[in-house]
Amino acid sequence: MRVLVLYAHPVETSFAAALHGVVVERLRAAGHEVDDCDLYAEGFDPVLSRAERLAYHDLSANRAAVAPHVARLERAEALVLVSPIWNFGHPAILKGYLDRVFLPGVTFALEEGRIRPTLRLKRLVAVHSYGATRLMAWLVGDPPRRVVSRILGGLLERRSGVRYLALYGMNTATKERRSAFLDRVAREMDWL
Repeated sequence: MRVLVLYAHPVETSFAAALHGVVVERLRAAGHEVDDCDLYAEGFDPVLSRAERLAYHDLSANRAAVAPHVARLERAEALVLVSPIWNFGHPAILKGYLDRVFLPGVTFALEEGRIRPTLRLKRLVAVHSYGATRLMAWLVGDPPRRVVSRILGGLLERRSGVRYLALYGMNTATKERRSAFLDRVAREMDWL
């Protein structure tokens, strides 16, 4: 399977980097074709420009500024997101990727005011760590989980193709909890 891994963390020694390493290693070992997109290392610009916003609904022009990323996304059969969750949201660089690359004509079509998915993925996996506890995330509605399961999940051929893997309470997680989560993530990559 062709898998696009979107990784978003600026520090190479972070726990997110360890998660990213496990994801890529396990997918490649299973024989998947992995397109490893490290948004920070690639210098992805998350800012949607004025010109891009004005061309947003122009299907002949809207992808021009991000054409290489659109091509990578369109080749993918599965998508894996790896990032921390900061302030109950995805890092700005990942949110900017979604704003700039998940465009009309790429991931969805607008038909009579309704959205119809056009990018059909077989699988979607999100691998995240939260500083906050699960209870705190739940109390604020856990926006990243909703984005993944409800919005991005709508791009799948079948709703059963979504996995959301989260280590909550990262701020107080012991070495054993982090290690157990790394093991869980490794096992879950076999699901693809």
